[in-house]
Amino acid sequence: MPQPRIATFPQIRRALRLYQVTSVVTGVGLLLLVAEMILKYGFHLELFMNDSQGFLAWRDVVMQGEHLESTGDGLNLSLFVLIAHGWFYVVYLFACFRVWSLMRWPFWRFLLLAGGGVIPFLSFFMEYFVARDVKRYLAERERRAAEKRAAKAAAEAAEIPSADPTQEAAR
Repeated sequence: MPQPRIATFPQIRRALRLYQVTSVVTGVGLLLLVAEMILKYGFHLELFMNDSQGFLAWRDVVMQGEHLESTGDGLNLSLFVLIAHGWFYVVYLFACFRVWSLMRWPFWRFLLLAGGGVIPFLSFFMEYFVARDVKRYLAERERRAAEKRAAKAAAEAAEIPSADPTQEAAR
């Protein structure tokens, strides 16, 4: 499997930072979405802002034929959570793609990263393990590269004759 070039390490670090932020925001949004779905479909309630019943009000959701109908007249915060999570999931997928492509991982790993936005709590676990693995990998590769540079510099120093003026005169 091809490995990332050392020249891309700064890009990988930025991509990892974006991934970490988006995974936490997406995870929180997903948990809010799950709570919203439980309230709507389990308890027939939705949260509205600036409703006629107050600044924040729980309003009933009623059955109209075959679908549920909201009874609130303000800003539907439950719907806002749904839309916000959906759009932020797109940003999360972009962050997953950046880390995945820069690290040159197999495709199944991208699918696992993407699942973090649709399986509750998975994004938090993935964020922890991905960040740990990427940071460890980058540190190890940089350490090995530094050792190679040091060994090469030592070998070059051993091959170069000293600049001692007495040895120059003897030639």
